[in-house]
Amino acid sequence: MARVGLVLGAGGVVGQAYHAGVLAALEHDVGWDPRGVDVVVGTSAGSITGTLLRSGVPASELAAWAVRAPLAAEGHLLAEWFGEESPVFEPFRLWDVVRRPPALPGRHMVQRALVRPWHFRPMTAALALLAPGRSDITEQLTALREVEGRDWPEQDLWICAVRRRDGRRVVFGREGTPQVPLHLAVASSCAVPGYFAPVHIGHDSYVDGGAHSPTNAATLRGRELDLVVVVSPMSGPSGLPRDPYGTSRWHAGRLARREVRALRAEGTTVVALRPGEVAQRAMGNDFMSGERVEEIVQAAFFEAGAYAAQPEVRELLAPLRD
Repeated sequence: MARVGLVLGAGGVVGQAYHAGVLAALEHDVGWDPRGVDVVVGTSAGSITGTLLRSGVPASELAAWAVRAPLAAEGHLLAEWFGEESPVFEPFRLWDVVRRPPALPGRHMVQRALVRPWHFRPMTAALALLAPGRSDITEQLTALREVEGRDWPEQDLWICAVRRRDGRRVVFGREGTPQVPLHLAVASSCAVPGYFAPVHIGHDSYVDGGAHSPTNAATLRGRELDLVVVVSPMSGPSGLPRDPYGTSRWHAGRLARREVRALRAEGTTVVALRPGEVAQRAMGNDFMSGERVEEIVQAAFFEAGAYAAQPEVRELLAPLRD
């Protein structure tokens, strides 16, 4: 059996809709059940999707719930977690996030920058230092209360967050990292800097793992997998950006491509999926908006299906059909 990894990137509400469409397409067109992969890496929205997959929810049910279609028996967990209505969030406005004075770097962050400068990411540090948002992610997202008390799944689920005091990425669920409750790991990974308040665990506070990388696919280096499927909702085209939101997508795409190259350099086959023009238009610039979820799922489904049908991609995805 091929050893397969699944990377589910950040992207807020619209990113979760994109995950649902892509995974449903791979299930429908390739016959792949992503619930059985060897390891799932989830960041922000991807941490929720990954947790649902590891809890037994099929990809088809993720898409059905997103578009408000009737759920099969296997999708009952979605109704239990989310209820009949999707959570409604305040619009994401970039100016509201950056206009408040950030915190000054503490000694841990300064020390890390001086001692290990090759591992220090100034952008990650800047995002970690943004003034805390006013909303509590654990209160805003009902699903997290339903996760509370659940044990970590037996199969590997790695959830990425950033520790505020030193700007370091922490991969909850991976051997050697702090053991924390699953719902707090998911909340930490979803705590968008400046939009949500940081999540406190023990003596530390954490923010969205997307502050380090929109996919964190590089965490799978050295895992010796045969195939890694990367779903990167925040990635954009490689051309020059035209506005701040385009810059964000350009930066996300650049990081994702760099991480994919690193995996391929080790001999790992990687299939990366990112929004095309139609999906990007549907997703818009407010990644917390649920207004166009059905359009996003549909666009992602057809784009991913068309991409997977290409002969060279179909060959790469062959291990998923074993």
